[in-house]
Amino acid sequence: MRVGEELRHALTAILRQGGLRDPALQAASITVTEVRVSTDLRNATAFVMPLGGADGANVMAGLRRSAPFIKSLVARNVALRRAPNLVFELDRSFDEADRIAAVLASPAVKRDLLPHTAETSDADAC
Repeated sequence: MRVGEELRHALTAILRQGGLRDPALQAASITVTEVRVSTDLRNATAFVMPLGGADGANVMAGLRRSAPFIKSLVARNVALRRAPNLVFELDRSFDEADRIAAVLASPAVKRDLLPHTAETSDADAC
């Protein structure tokens, strides 16, 4: 967990500096939401989200092309014996949160969440 957070901070700093040459990444504002590291520390999956989700496919392609170079930058900034191989994934947790919020806001769910005062009054009368 600690290594993943350290990698997240390093990746955030690298992407914020904007020194990547890939055209898809030059004007992109990218948020690194989480980094999951394998138990042997050889592989790391970075979950990222372009600002506003705009042009996600193009940004992801740029990150995948730039992964070896980004790995070399991470190796300079993070004190590990060996820099992990980086895999970039689009963070879908925001979409999932929106889906759950929509389900909770639906009339059927709202109805089920309301207290059933009439039913409890009938049960108390028995």
